[in-house]
Amino acid sequence: MLFEPNHYAAMSSALKLAETAYSMDEVPVGAVITYNKKIIGKGYNQIELLKDCTAHAEILAITAAEQYLQTKVLAGCELFVTLEPCIMCIGAAILAKLDSVYFAAFDTKSGACGSVYNIPGDQKLNHTIKIYSGLFEDEAKRLLSSFFSEKRKKKED
Repeated sequence: MLFEPNHYAAMSSALKLAETAYSMDEVPVGAVITYNKKIIGKGYNQIELLKDCTAHAEILAITAAEQYLQTKVLAGCELFVTLEPCIMCIGAAILAKLDSVYFAAFDTKSGACGSVYNIPGDQKLNHTIKIYSGLFEDEAKRLLSSFFSEKRKKKED
């Protein structure tokens, strides 16, 4: 699938944030939220730093975007994240009423946008989000693979 140039730019920014997380010994996930093709919210995993299991990249980006727009409703906004959102993160995206979510790599252990669960596909919910996958998938997978490979190597040493 071909994406628009602004989609590539947004996911590229999310990948840079994932690299920041990596450098801080966090699982390398980055997220940005755009409104009218402009980034208005950013986040990267800070679970270890903040000692907070909810400090996922998506949650931090949603909070930043809500503060920027001074609203809890992010209609007209798009989320770009380097890893398929988990149940908590897609739940927050639905509650924030985001228009769409673009993610790079599937998460076969806790992904909630088609891998393990398909929360956005549940027609019982009062808001639906368009989901797109595969944008810079290889780059995101490489970053995650490298991170976990280093973690396993450190455990062996």
